Amino acid sequence: MPRTIVITGASDGIGAAAARRLVRHGHQVVLVGRSAEKTAAVADELGVPSFVADFAELAQVRRLAEELLGACPRIDVLANNAGGIMGDRTLTVDGYEKTFQVNHLAPFLLTELLMPALVAGRATVIQTASRAAQVFSRFDVDDLQNAERYAPHRAYGNGKLANILFTEELQRRYGDQGISAVAFHPGVVATGFAGDTTHVLRRIYHGRLKRLFTVSPERGADQLVWLAEGTPGETFAPGAYYEHRRITTGVRRKADPGAARELWERSAAMV
Repeated sequence: MPRTIVITGASDGIGAAAARRLVRHGHQVVLVGRSAEKTAAVADELGVPSFVADFAELAQVRRLAEELLGACPRIDVLANNAGGIMGDRTLTVDGYEKTFQVNHLAPFLLTELLMPALVAGRATVIQTASRAAQVFSRFDVDDLQNAERYAPHRAYGNGKLANILFTEELQRRYGDQGISAVAFHPGVVATGFAGDTTHVLRRIYHGRLKRLFTVSPERGADQLVWLAEGTPGETFAPGAYYEHRRITTGVRRKADPGAARELWERSAAMV
């Protein structure tokens, strides 16, 4: 049965690759991207609607939510796929550390604002997380702004762990209203990721090492498509984090047991 699927970060990479597959499968896909030109190009190629928003500005996220609610009173799948690693520590116009806002706070706000349409569709809410949550994070709920010992890779790892914690808490709070939250690691994907940083990860994604360590966007999109088309409780377990279509639990030890609830409450206060 065709589903209405909203994908953020859909102007390139795994977001665009997933959109192409899902459109071929007959679903009604809605694209969200940061670049108006790139997003329009993919939308025109696929013949689907698109919206533009920069997650580094929460006012744009609020406008995006209004536009999406007007266009989609029922959403079956929300794929919070936008995110990235940054360079030097900078604050957004909203006063929050950019990595934290783009990877967690903006999708948190978008999900909350879209909740009427998500509940109406008994939606699956997908977070594109990363194994970086386990490898790089030093998560401290008292330092969500990454003010202490900032490093691009650590801030990114913290943001991806926040995606996983958000998934857990979203399921706990809204599961009884039909919401099914899930997070996944797409692999190290050959995209424009890390293009805005001077971190060593830029060399892996854009240098000579690229072919050795990365997979194609099409392969990286596999789990996103699998989850978007899946049945909660059958295809995947709501509230879980997946790698290679298998539940992975080790990353959860990177945060205190109560971190998911505390992160939610502090995020809600921020927005």
